[in-house]
Amino acid sequence: MRFFERSTLRSPWLLGPLGILVVLLVWSLISLSGVVDPLFLPSPLAVWRAAGEQVQAGILVADAIASIRRVFLGFALSAALALPLGIAMGSNPLICRLLEPLLGLIRYMPAPAFIPLLIIYFGLGELPKVLLIFIGTFFFNTLMIMDAVKFVPQELLETALTLGGRGLPILTRVVAPYIAPQAIDAYRINMASAWNLVIVAELVAANEGLGKRISLAQRFLRTDEIFVGLIVIGLIGLLIDLGFRAVLRRSCRWAS
Repeated sequence: MRFFERSTLRSPWLLGPLGILVVLLVWSLISLSGVVDPLFLPSPLAVWRAAGEQVQAGILVADAIASIRRVFLGFALSAALALPLGIAMGSNPLICRLLEPLLGLIRYMPAPAFIPLLIIYFGLGELPKVLLIFIGTFFFNTLMIMDAVKFVPQELLETALTLGGRGLPILTRVVAPYIAPQAIDAYRINMASAWNLVIVAELVAANEGLGKRISLAQRFLRTDEIFVGLIVIGLIGLLIDLGFRAVLRRSCRWAS
């Protein structure tokens, strides 16, 4: 139920930027007041300057590309495998009973706890970082897609059977379109976990990446550079989130 219809809001797109401006204003006022030591809360101008220095040095772009690449590879692998497995578990009770306890068990294991094993097995290269993102998102993606399949209305399936649908056509023409909005939304939500995990992985062992840059800044008490890393991560995440929303609106118009 919507308490406020869109028609009652004039230029609702302004609300998002307005919220950001309010935060920047409060941040600036606190910095100018001198209540908080700049070591703990640098001013927006100091953060901007630090970002400019990193951009000129080519550090910020290289770190962002490295982190985005790791997130993309790990999450793409997770999403690609979770979709067919989630559909199979949701549509076949035997597969569900076989795999759901196992997936549920591993889901509650903190993904960062796998870092020592991944380093032992695969060293300090790119593979353990990608696998960490895969481990941290695959089980959630699979179980959320499974739940979406389970809630496909029985009447819809019975209608498809009545019209002569059988097996794979029902999955591709009935189940898949029905769960598409939920699957895209599950990916959108779990993408945040992927970013959390890549930063954790880069804090532990990496030569480049936003997490590595934050770790180095913390070592030398460069709070302004820590804020730069956090803000860049937030902006990238926001763009990815908007991308998922755009895909949802275009591919599932009936659900948007």
